[in-house]
Parts: sequence; structure tokens; C-alpha cells
Amino acid sequence: MLHNIKYELFIRMRAKGLVFWMILFPVALGAFFKISFSNIYDEYTSFSTVPAAVVENVENPVFHTVTDEISKEDNPLLEVTYTDKEDALTLLKEQKVSGIIWLDEEVSLSVASDSIEATILESFLNQYKRQEKIITDTLETNPAALESVISEMNSETESCVRIPLTEGNTDNLLNYYYNLIAMVALFGSEGGLEAAIRNQGNLSAVAARKGTSPAKKSVTLLSSLISACIVQALCCALTVTYVNFILKINFGGSLPFVYLSGLIGSVLGVSLGFMIGSIGKAGENAKTGICMAVSLASCFFSGLMVNTMKPMIIEKAPWFNDINPAALISDAFYCLNVYSDYSRYIQKNITMIILSVLMAAIGFILTRRRKYASL
Repeated sequence: MLHNIKYELFIRMRAKGLVFWMILFPVALGAFFKISFSNIYDEYTSFSTVPAAVVENVENPVFHTVTDEISKEDNPLLEVTYTDKEDALTLLKEQKVSGIIWLDEEVSLSVASDSIEATILESFLNQYKRQEKIITDTLETNPAALESVISEMNSETESCVRIPLTEGNTDNLLNYYYNLIAMVALFGSEGGLEAAIRNQGNLSAVAARKGTSPAKKSVTLLSSLISACIVQALCCALTVTYVNFILKINFGGSLPFVYLSGLIGSVLGVSLGFMIGSIGKAGENAKTGICMAVSLASCFFSGLMVNTMKPMIIEKAPWFNDINPAALISDAFYCLNVYSDYSRYIQKNITMIILSVLMAAIGFILTRRRKYASL
């Protein structure tokens, strides 16, 4: 057995497609994800001070007081520039400010287009108009209390305590990296397919020679599958290492368990290919096409190409994710990251193991029952 595994490993390590599809392609795709997604949070989620031009046609000391107080904050809401009408319109046209605040008898706002910044400015002015009367009355009745009144209005009163649902990384873009690892694991189906083809005398000349050898067919099959699982597990571990340590993607959970799920997912991928390779009498090229189509379709429905695909599947056909190999692998990473207990994580891994055993058993039954009158 060990002798057979040793030479099966040598054969697989020499495969021309191994370096590209199992190593270079995931590295390139992971780098593409990193480049594409690295600035999304900063651009669409994080807050930045909104620049605004102020044209003071009528003196408004209250507005001056409010903006002066705002500018003292560490991360101010607004950055105002007092200027005249012509300069303000120029700044707006050149997109150096998000809007123009007009201080006339009534305060008004002009923006170039609808945007998050424009909404913030509108919200600020609506709140300002509500609080202007309070400040005006304070100036008339008790000017000394103005600073404390403004401080009270600017302070936030929290009636609820924020309790996070999880301590993990909840960034939904992590799903792409989960599925990248799932894709690598399912590419192991090629190794399982090769193990099936190389042990069917009517499909492979190598298998025909094996059929005349004294070695038991069960030994040669197990050797081929074990070697395929070893090579695939190493490739999957390399991908996890690259994503975590090179791309600096925080999986949130315990890293050894991430490697464990990658190993189980690799076995699942090999078993899937082994089952496909054992069904029917189609040639190697046809079965290879079927194997790749099944693997990529599994990744597609898990969200590798479209991040919202998995939630759609959960809504329309939740049972499908329970048998979709890529979804099971990526869900294992998600459960490990988000949930504080390991019950869901263990459930996903047990499901993968059951599917692996089932598909491998189907492959063994179909492959070992074959007999050939002549080769």
C-alpha cells in the first residue's frame, strides 16, 4: 500500500495542470479579490467629513456658533468654507464641496446631485433649523449658558447598550475568499476522476496493465484516492496560508480548524470526482468536462461569482445548500468565524464527511463490479 501511494504521489506531482489550477490560479484570483475589495469599506462604509461652502447673504451669528463648535470635534461632521456666490458655485462645479448652504432670511441648501453627502447636509440643516430657535432664545435670555446648551444638544444620549451578536469578522465580502478555498478543494475532483479512470481497463491503458497485475484492485484504488487526497489537502492548505498570511484576510475563527475544514473539503472534492469517474462508459475527456461543470456550478451557487447567490438559494431552496459541496465548505468557514459555539461548524463538517463516504462508496461499488472479457 505505502509503495503504491509513494509512486502515485510522484505521478500526481508531475501533472502539468497541478501547478496552474491548484496553485497559480487561486493565487491570482485571490490577489484579484484583494485588489478589487480592499477599498470598498473605506469608500462606501467609513465616514469622512463633508465639505460645504457657506454663502452668508444675511448675518447669522447662530450658524457661525454651531459650525465653530462642530469644527472643534475630533472627526467633525462638516468642513465649511465661507465664501461668496461665484466662488461657491465654482467649488460645487469642481466637486470640491458637496453642497452650498445659503444664509438668507431662511437657510437653504443647493447640491449638484443626489449623494450620501447631500443627504447628510440636508439632515444637518433640518436639525439646525429645529435647534436654531433654542440657541436664539438662549442668546436673548442667558448668553452665558450658550456653551452648555450647545454641548447638551451635541451630546448623544444612548438609551440602549450595544451588544455585538458575534466577535467574528462579519464582512460579507469574506464569502468570496471562503468560496475561493472551496473552489480549490473541489478542483480535487480531477484527482478523484483520474483515480477512477486509471482503474477502469476499458478507459485507460494504464488500468488495463493494472488489471493483469497481482495487486488487489481495492489496494490500487485506495492508493490512488489517498494520494489524490494528500496532494489536494496540501494545495488547499497552501491556499489557506496564502489568503490568511499574504492577503491578510482575517477568518475570525481558530486557524487550525480552517485547515481542518479545508482537509475535509479536499476529501469531499476527490470523492465527488471519483464517483463521477465511476459512472457510465463515457471517455476521460467527457467525464472531465462533467467534473469541471459540476464543480464550477457548485461554486457559482455558493457565491463565488455572485456574492448574493447563496442568500437567494437560502430563500428559494434552502435544502440545496445542505447538499451543495462548495456551500458546505464555505459555510463551515462562516460558522467557525461568526458563531461562538462549534455546533453548526461540526454539523457542516459531519455532512461533508457523510457525503464523502457516500460518494466514495458509490465509486467503489461501480468500479469493482466491472469485469472485462478482453482488453
